[in-house]
Amino acid sequence: MVGGAIVEVTSDSNADTDRIIKRKRKRYAQYGAPLYLLVDRQRKECTLFSDPHDLGYGEVHGPYSFGTAVALPAPFDLSLDTAGF
Repeated sequence: MVGGAIVEVTSDSNADTDRIIKRKRKRYAQYGAPLYLLVDRQRKECTLFSDPHDLGYGEVHGPYSFGTAVALPAPFDLSLDTAGF
């Protein structure tokens, strides 16, 4: 079974926690979310995590500056336009 992708957007109050604390990211991978996209509003960039397994995500793509298209791999196989972020 393939779970849905997770998208997390940082806020001023939790940006450092979302960037640094890997506990949530590991849980998302363990629950089977194929992709985790961290949208960092303060740094104006996105980081994509893929290849989930028991220890977390095996692949890290980025960070990509806002305005850069982010290629989402299978099971989505599409390009995410971040120009409007």
